Amino acid sequence: MTTASIRRLAVIGAGAWGTALAVLLRRNGHEVSLWARRAELADRIAARRVNSDYLPGVALDAAIGVTTNLASAAGADAVLMAVPAQHLREVATRLTGHVASTVPILLCAKGIERGSLLLMTEVAAEVLPGRPLAVLSGPTFAAEVARGLPTAATLATSDRGLSTRFVAALGTRSFRPYLSDDPIGAEVGGAVKNVLAIACGIVAGRGLGENARAALITRGLAEITRLAIAKGGRAETLMGLSGLGDITLTCTSGTSRNTSLGMALGQGHPLAELLASRRSVAEGAFSAAPVVALAERLGVDMPIAQAVDAVLNRGADLSQVIGDLLARPFTSES
Repeated sequence: MTTASIRRLAVIGAGAWGTALAVLLRRNGHEVSLWARRAELADRIAARRVNSDYLPGVALDAAIGVTTNLASAAGADAVLMAVPAQHLREVATRLTGHVASTVPILLCAKGIERGSLLLMTEVAAEVLPGRPLAVLSGPTFAAEVARGLPTAATLATSDRGLSTRFVAALGTRSFRPYLSDDPIGAEVGGAVKNVLAIACGIVAGRGLGENARAALITRGLAEITRLAIAKGGRAETLMGLSGLGDITLTCTSGTSRNTSLGMALGQGHPLAELLASRRSVAEGAFSAAPVVALAERLGVDMPIAQAVDAVLNRGADLSQVIGDLLARPFTSES
């Protein structure tokens, strides 16, 4: 692994998070290109220097290149994948001819792939074999990162040299990456907390109280930890930024896409109508089914995730699902 510094970066995905990362990297003095799937979006960002669709009110430096051409990633020192989790495989496949085998990939999406039940590092390892991989996760609302507000995140990889290079590229006084050598734990935490946030939103939408939300967060963290361990991660990772930190942010804020989706569901709005009306992706809506399927494959009990999946994907009655959770047998906390 070369120890050369990372100066030229390609951010793949012009949603809120990808745009915020491009702003952060350019603020750090790097050469940055931002790839958008849709030509009309790329044209608007390039002309107005703002991504009004996904990150309104945040100005983009004129030096940030905006493109729909994945070949723009050729020659980059590193690539940041910020497309939604369920699109990672398709976009990464299109990227293969443009990125050298030595170029590191930083995975910035949170989710588990439907069908394969693979984590994002596992998808990337299949599609972009040989490339050094790292994971960026944690409590990171895109708008706050773009505005330069204080943020801490987990940067997880088993390659110490790579983590050092990415910290040098990303780290500032206001954006503080903390290193982890447990990408599995970081990925499981980032993916499953979105499902938990939908459950917490439902509690808020139903007016079930703060006690109920606190109970869900605590028992949800236990579920996430069990799944991470079964997958090969470590429990202590889930006590950090990519676990407890991300849960705290996502499950307690009404501005979270997943929590707000759950709130609307709890208030009786149909899921299809909610998803159709939103530009940004609420990853938990697409991760619930693969989370439950992965838990079943690994023999992990995840009743909260199962309840969310039942409501989202199996037509279950919300009141009945809540009643079933409350009727579960009393048991030990540990």
